[in-house]
Amino acid sequence: MTRIATLVTPTTIRLRTVRDVSLERCILSSEVTRVLRGRMRFSIRRRYARVRSIGGMRVLIVEDEPLLAEGIRDGLRLEAIAADIAGDGDTALELLTLNAYDLAVLDRDIPGPSGDDVARFIVDSGSGIPILMLTAADRLDDKASGFELGADDYLTKPFALRELVLRLRALDRRRAQSRPPIREIAGLRLDPFRREVFRDDKYVALTRKQFAVLEVLVTAEGGVVSAEELLERAWDENADPFTNAVRITVSSLRKRLGEPWLISTVQGVGYRIGEDAGGPSNA
Repeated sequence: MTRIATLVTPTTIRLRTVRDVSLERCILSSEVTRVLRGRMRFSIRRRYARVRSIGGMRVLIVEDEPLLAEGIRDGLRLEAIAADIAGDGDTALELLTLNAYDLAVLDRDIPGPSGDDVARFIVDSGSGIPILMLTAADRLDDKASGFELGADDYLTKPFALRELVLRLRALDRRRAQSRPPIREIAGLRLDPFRREVFRDDKYVALTRKQFAVLEVLVTAEGGVVSAEELLERAWDENADPFTNAVRITVSSLRKRLGEPWLISTVQGVGYRIGEDAGGPSNA
């Protein structure tokens, strides 16, 4: 279904359904300009713009100005880009913990943990989510500090929505090129980039450690992986070599994946994944 954006008030964009237009086209009937915080403004001008699919791109917008955030979100939706909004640092951190995002658009000056803190969280998490900083801080030193924090791109306000979309698409292309391959074995599908697991097309919720262990086993493609190797690759260097954490994690992972069992224990050797695995007693 196609949508059209109309200027309702000087500060509001409303989207409504358009029935008599091709599904692949949307029309932005008015040029919308807003002035926020004195000198900050952005404008959207689109006429007969073709909506393109971005392969399910999902973006987190971290912006404390509601009108600006909603305008960006609605503009991205016209480009077939899904977007969630976080109005403060705490909400941003919560959403990043709960959801898998392809890109993050961060304002640096937000309530609670700052945009810089959110950027550090993303980088430290190892998720690989590209970061675009969208801020009024336009000095060279501001940009330099943003890139040093881990930003992949930097766009200053005021800005054109078209430029933001182009930058997001460029970041998504680079991310897709470096994305690790999705692995499948015995009806199991593991996506290392999104950190998602599906069994027979049903989502399986795993802890971070369970996912790490499963990733090692799936990468072995049915080969046997020793407990020592799992400990080395799924735990940090400070892990106790005599711990039973591997056995406990494998046992809980096996049960989480459900029946028929996929992970088997090769006595005295290690673990392997395949369709002929035994039950939980083999942990």
